[in-house]
Amino acid sequence: MEQVDAVVIGAGVVGLAVGRALALAGREVMVLESENAIGTGTSSRNSEVIHAGIYYPAGSLKARLCVQGKEMLYAYCAERGVAHQRLGKLIVATSPEQVQDLDGIVAKAAANGVHDLQKLTKAQAQALEPALSCEAALLSPSTGVIDSHGLMLSLQGDMENAGGLLALVSPVERIGVALGTGTHPIRVTTQDGTELACRVLVNAAGLHAVDLARRTEGLDHTRLPKAWYAKGNYFTLAGKAPFSRLIYPVPEKAGLGVHLTLDLGGQAKFGPDVQWVDEPTDLQVDPRRGDAFYAEVRKYWPDLADGALQAGYAGMRPKISGPHEVSADFMIQGPADHGVPGLVNLLGIESPGLTSSLAIAEQVRTLL
Repeated sequence: MEQVDAVVIGAGVVGLAVGRALALAGREVMVLESENAIGTGTSSRNSEVIHAGIYYPAGSLKARLCVQGKEMLYAYCAERGVAHQRLGKLIVATSPEQVQDLDGIVAKAAANGVHDLQKLTKAQAQALEPALSCEAALLSPSTGVIDSHGLMLSLQGDMENAGGLLALVSPVERIGVALGTGTHPIRVTTQDGTELACRVLVNAAGLHAVDLARRTEGLDHTRLPKAWYAKGNYFTLAGKAPFSRLIYPVPEKAGLGVHLTLDLGGQAKFGPDVQWVDEPTDLQVDPRRGDAFYAEVRKYWPDLADGALQAGYAGMRPKISGPHEVSADFMIQGPADHGVPGLVNLLGIESPGLTSSLAIAEQVRTLL
């Protein structure tokens, strides 16, 4: 049986960030990925937004790690030449009733350490974005977009330069924990029968992290949450959008509304919506779901033409809370939580996981 100091399961943005952090800390690291390329799951099916950290509950891991991770990510991108743009975002009140909600958003952001929001009148918002229809808006200047694949390639390069290894097409079959036996008490078995013994194991398997934790022998499964899957459908715009910033409606009880986000080439997309599904592999976009987008988008962009939205792609959120529950926080389960030395489970790492990735990795490194 081969021995390795640290194993990370999952080569999405969080797994690669964790592998990099552990390798830079001097550990011998191997990252195991079930697919034949890095970042093929949630990491490649999202809006690629660098979030400011505005909406998450004060004191939550999502709030703290998003705000910390945002600063780390901008600094990292500048240092490594990873493509990104600090475009800014407008949060728009599209009715007089929503205008008063903007003050609550400012207060919520401030509680999370986000102090750069700027309140704009209708005229000021339309001076920035002439095609916009609104009653008032907030400008979030620290919101941006990033080339997520470029980021992952850079993280992989850092890890490998520090001596870490990436093993593709290496799905994990089971994990065993043998407490008090030797220096490498955690056993990892892949589907081809390869066995690894390690001191440290980080489960960063994204959509499959809860299932993998449940297949960990020697772990108290009563401490594990149930896995849920919330699909997010995106629709792309035919032609060029008349916006240079991201546009988000004021959140309503049903969710954050239909966002307009831009990629680094200026191409606009709308979404994601929320569609609860039973299987994480259900990634087909039903074009009929786009019908409901038009009325929502026209609240802030009344000139959206009929037929301008095309089915784009879908992402999948690895949720640990269900359809009628308050959205759960990130769950970073370390030895103090489950009693297994050297084991960290990263569960429910949905948005803002991309923004938070470097901060999550730093937290994991500290836990270990």
